Amino acid sequence: MSKRKRTSKIEKWIKEGRGSGIGSEYKPWLKIQDVSSLGRSTRLKGIKTNRQHEFLSDLERNYFYITEFSDFVIDIREQFPLLPLEETIVIANELGIKHPTDPKTGEPIVMTTDFLLTINNGQGVIEVAHTIKMKDELLKERILEKFEIEREYWHRKEIDWGIVTNAP
Repeated sequence: MSKRKRTSKIEKWIKEGRGSGIGSEYKPWLKIQDVSSLGRSTRLKGIKTNRQHEFLSDLERNYFYITEFSDFVIDIREQFPLLPLEETIVIANELGIKHPTDPKTGEPIVMTTDFLLTINNGQGVIEVAHTIKMKDELLKERILEKFEIEREYWHRKEIDWGIVTNAP
Protein backbone atom coordinates (compact mmCIF):
# COMPACT_ATOMS: atom_id res chain seq x y z
CA MET A 1 0.00 0.00 0.00
CA SER A 2 1.53 3.31 -1.04
CA LYS A 3 1.60 6.28 1.23
CA ARG A 4 -0.29 9.30 0.10
CA LYS A 5 1.87 12.39 -0.32
CA ARG A 6 0.80 15.00 2.20
CA THR A 7 0.73 18.64 1.26
CA SER A 8 0.37 21.50 3.67
CA LYS A 9 -2.85 23.44 3.94
CA ILE A 10 -1.07 26.44 2.41
CA GLU A 11 0.01 24.45 -0.66
CA LYS A 12 -3.46 22.97 -0.97
CA TRP A 13 -5.14 26.38 -0.81
CA ILE A 14 -2.73 27.85 -3.37
CA LYS A 15 -3.49 24.91 -5.67
CA GLU A 16 -7.24 25.60 -5.18
CA GLY A 17 -6.61 29.15 -6.38
CA ARG A 18 -7.34 30.82 -3.07
CA GLY A 19 -6.05 34.38 -2.89
CA SER A 20 -5.84 34.68 -6.65
CA GLY A 21 -7.94 36.09 -9.45
CA ILE A 22 -9.75 39.37 -9.96
CA GLY A 23 -13.39 40.34 -10.21
CA SER A 24 -15.72 37.35 -10.36
CA GLU A 25 -12.72 34.99 -10.54
CA TYR A 26 -11.18 36.01 -7.18
CA LYS A 27 -11.18 33.39 -4.42
CA PRO A 28 -10.65 34.68 -0.86
CA TRP A 29 -7.79 33.09 1.10
CA LEU A 30 -10.03 32.57 4.12
CA LYS A 31 -13.62 31.40 4.06
CA ILE A 32 -15.88 31.77 7.06
CA GLN A 33 -15.73 28.05 7.84
CA ASP A 34 -11.91 28.24 8.05
CA VAL A 35 -11.85 30.60 11.03
CA SER A 36 -13.46 30.34 14.43
CA SER A 37 -14.93 33.73 15.13
CA LEU A 38 -16.34 35.38 18.21
CA GLY A 39 -18.33 37.71 15.98
CA ARG A 40 -20.83 37.17 13.23
CA SER A 41 -19.60 35.89 9.87
CA THR A 42 -21.45 36.75 6.68
CA ARG A 43 -21.52 35.74 3.04
CA LEU A 44 -22.94 38.18 0.52
CA LYS A 45 -23.10 38.20 -3.26
CA GLY A 46 -21.40 41.29 -4.67
CA ILE A 47 -22.97 43.38 -7.40
CA LYS A 48 -19.64 44.66 -8.75
CA THR A 49 -17.86 41.32 -8.64
CA ASN A 50 -20.80 38.97 -9.21
CA ARG A 51 -19.38 36.53 -6.67
CA GLN A 52 -19.82 35.51 -3.06
CA HIS A 53 -17.83 37.57 -0.54
CA GLU A 54 -16.69 36.24 2.85
CA PHE A 55 -16.74 38.55 5.91
CA LEU A 56 -15.49 37.60 9.36
CA SER A 57 -17.19 40.45 11.23
CA ASP A 58 -20.05 42.92 11.03
CA LEU A 59 -17.50 45.72 10.63
CA GLU A 60 -16.03 44.00 7.54
CA ARG A 61 -19.52 43.51 6.12
CA ASN A 62 -20.44 47.14 6.74
CA TYR A 63 -17.24 48.36 5.10
CA PHE A 64 -18.03 46.14 2.12
CA TYR A 65 -21.34 47.98 1.67
CA ILE A 66 -19.44 51.28 1.47
CA THR A 67 -17.02 49.92 -1.12
CA GLU A 68 -19.76 48.14 -3.06
CA PHE A 69 -21.67 51.38 -3.59
CA SER A 70 -18.66 53.64 -4.20
CA ASP A 71 -18.34 54.84 -7.78
CA PHE A 72 -14.53 54.81 -7.39
CA VAL A 73 -14.14 51.15 -6.37
CA ILE A 74 -13.76 48.81 -9.35
CA ASP A 75 -12.89 45.52 -7.61
CA ILE A 76 -13.15 44.21 -4.06
CA ARG A 77 -10.94 41.37 -2.85
CA GLU A 78 -11.43 40.37 0.78
CA GLN A 79 -9.30 38.09 2.98
CA PHE A 80 -6.34 38.78 0.69
CA PRO A 81 -3.22 36.70 1.50
CA LEU A 82 0.20 38.20 2.12
CA LEU A 83 2.19 35.77 0.02
CA PRO A 84 4.71 34.35 -0.19
CA LEU A 85 4.69 33.38 3.49
CA GLU A 86 8.48 33.72 3.64
CA GLU A 87 8.15 37.44 2.93
CA THR A 88 6.13 38.19 6.07
CA ILE A 89 8.43 35.90 8.09
CA VAL A 90 11.45 37.95 6.93
CA ILE A 91 9.64 41.21 7.72
CA ALA A 92 8.70 39.97 11.20
CA ASN A 93 12.31 38.92 11.86
CA GLU A 94 13.64 42.29 10.65
CA LEU A 95 11.19 44.11 12.93
CA GLY A 96 11.89 41.82 15.88
CA ILE A 97 8.24 40.75 16.02
CA LYS A 98 6.99 37.18 16.47
CA HIS A 99 5.28 36.04 13.26
CA PRO A 100 1.68 34.79 13.76
CA THR A 101 1.47 31.02 14.12
CA ASP A 102 -1.21 28.36 14.13
CA PRO A 103 -2.07 27.79 17.80
CA LYS A 104 -2.44 24.03 17.23
CA THR A 105 0.72 23.35 15.22
CA GLY A 106 2.95 26.31 16.04
CA GLU A 107 3.63 26.68 12.29
CA PRO A 108 3.67 30.17 10.73
CA ILE A 109 0.36 31.12 9.12
CA VAL A 110 -0.35 33.17 6.02
CA MET A 111 -1.36 36.65 7.13
CA THR A 112 -4.24 38.36 5.34
CA THR A 113 -5.45 41.88 4.69
CA ASP A 114 -9.18 42.36 5.05
CA PHE A 115 -9.61 44.25 1.75
CA LEU A 116 -7.52 44.85 -1.34
CA LEU A 117 -9.45 47.37 -3.42
CA THR A 118 -8.93 48.40 -7.02
CA ILE A 119 -9.86 52.06 -7.32
CA ASN A 120 -10.19 54.53 -10.16
CA ASN A 121 -9.03 57.73 -8.46
CA GLY A 122 -9.63 59.93 -11.51
CA GLN A 123 -5.95 59.89 -12.47
CA GLY A 124 -5.68 56.16 -13.04
CA VAL A 125 -6.37 52.78 -11.51
CA ILE A 126 -4.59 51.96 -8.24
CA GLU A 127 -4.79 49.34 -5.51
CA VAL A 128 -5.19 50.12 -1.82
CA ALA A 129 -5.13 47.71 1.11
CA HIS A 130 -7.40 48.23 4.11
CA THR A 131 -7.47 46.40 7.41
CA ILE A 132 -10.68 46.54 9.42
CA LYS A 133 -10.54 46.54 13.22
CA MET A 134 -12.75 47.64 16.11
CA LYS A 135 -11.27 50.68 17.91
CA ASP A 136 -10.93 48.77 21.22
CA GLU A 137 -8.66 46.22 19.50
CA LEU A 138 -6.23 48.99 18.53
CA LEU A 139 -5.11 49.19 22.17
CA LYS A 140 -3.70 45.65 22.09
CA GLU A 141 0.07 45.43 21.59
CA ARG A 142 -0.09 42.14 19.69
CA ILE A 143 -2.64 43.54 17.22
CA LEU A 144 -0.36 46.52 16.57
CA GLU A 145 2.64 44.22 16.04
CA LYS A 146 0.77 42.24 13.40
CA PHE A 147 -0.35 45.50 11.77
CA GLU A 148 3.27 46.61 11.57
CA ILE A 149 4.16 43.43 9.63
CA GLU A 150 1.18 44.02 7.34
CA ARG A 151 2.00 47.73 6.88
CA GLU A 152 5.61 46.94 5.92
CA TYR A 153 4.50 44.19 3.51
CA TRP A 154 2.31 46.65 1.58
CA HIS A 155 4.95 49.39 1.80
CA ARG A 156 7.41 47.10 0.01
CA LYS A 157 4.78 46.49 -2.69
CA GLU A 158 4.26 50.28 -2.99
CA ILE A 159 0.56 49.88 -2.19
CA ASP A 160 -1.13 52.31 0.19
CA TRP A 161 -2.28 50.56 3.39
CA GLY A 162 -4.53 51.85 6.12
CA ILE A 163 -6.68 50.85 9.07
CA VAL A 164 -10.43 51.35 8.98
CA THR A 165 -12.14 51.38 12.36
CA ASN A 166 -15.46 52.14 14.01
CA ALA A 167 -14.08 55.22 15.80
CA PRO A 168 -16.23 58.32 15.29
